[in-house]
Amino acid sequence: MMAELPLDQVRTLLAVVDEGTFDAAAAALHVTPSAVSQRVKALEQRTGRVLLMRTKPVRPTESGEIVVRFARRLARLERDARAELGMSDSGEPTRLSIAVNADSLATWFLPALTRVPRELRLCFELRREDEDHTATLLREGAVMAAVTSSPDPVAGCSVRSLGRMRYLAAAGPGFAGRWLDTGTDTALHDLLADAPVVVFDRNDDFQDDFAARLLGGRGASPLRHSVPTSEGFVDAVAAGLGWGMVPEAQAEPLLRAGRLVGLAPDRTVDVPLYWQQWKLDFPALAVVAEAVASAAADALRPAPRS
Repeated sequence: MMAELPLDQVRTLLAVVDEGTFDAAAAALHVTPSAVSQRVKALEQRTGRVLLMRTKPVRPTESGEIVVRFARRLARLERDARAELGMSDSGEPTRLSIAVNADSLATWFLPALTRVPRELRLCFELRREDEDHTATLLREGAVMAAVTSSPDPVAGCSVRSLGRMRYLAAAGPGFAGRWLDTGTDTALHDLLADAPVVVFDRNDDFQDDFAARLLGGRGASPLRHSVPTSEGFVDAVAAGLGWGMVPEAQAEPLLRAGRLVGLAPDRTVDVPLYWQQWKLDFPALAVVAEAVASAAADALRPAPRS
C-alpha cells in the first residue's frame, strides 16, 4: 500500500521553507516549534528521505523540493476550489509568482504584463534571477513560472521558446579611446585582457565568456566593477567605468546618441529565452503565458528554426 503524505505535515514543511526557520514557521502556523519539528521528522520518516537542510535559512533537499512543489500546487488547487464553492472573498486578488532575469525585466517583460486583462485581478510577485538560475526557483517550487535559458523542462513543467536576446560588446567613447585605441595594430582581444570590465555581480561570467572566445581561453581583466542592476550596468558602461555586454534593446539608442560605441559589431551574442510554467489547470497562468509570448515575439529576435 502506498504511503500517504499527510497534508498537515506537507503544509508544515512548506511553511518552514518559506519562513526560513522552524521557529518562524511555528509562529506562522500558531503551533510550537516542537510540533513543527515533529511534523517534519514524521514526514521524513514517511518518505524515507531527508527533506530539509538544517541551515540558516533552511533549504529543501532535492527530495524536499518535490514535496514543496506538491505543497504549492495543492495550495493553489485549494484556493481555486474554495473560490468555486464560494468559501473565499470573491474580491481577493490572485497572486502569481514569476522568476525573470534582470535584462528581460528592464526591457520587454514588464510591458508584457500590461497585456494581461485587468479583470483577472492578478498580483504579480516577480523574483529577479539570472536566466541560467531561474529554473532553480521553479524546481524548488518558489515560483509558478519563469523566463529561463534552458529548453529542458523542469519536472512537472511545460516549456515554450520565446526568442533570442541579443547582446553587444560596448563601451563609452572616452573609455574606448583611452583603453582600446592605442593607435597601433594591437588586436582587440589583446586590449581587452587588461581593460576594466563591468559585471552584474560575482556570478556574472558573460563578459568572461565573450573575452575567452577572443583571447583563446583567457577571461576578462581582473579589474572589474560589479553593478547589480540592469539599468545601472548600462549606465556604468556608458559612463566609462569599463566595457560590458549590453542588451541590444538598451544599446541601440545609446549607440545612435554617441554615448556607446560597439567594440566588435560582428561578434554579437544571442541568448535563447524560454518560458517554463507549472503544468496546472490554472486559466490565469495560461493568459499570462500568452501575453508573455506575444510581447517576446515583438521584442526579441526569433528563435532559429530547427
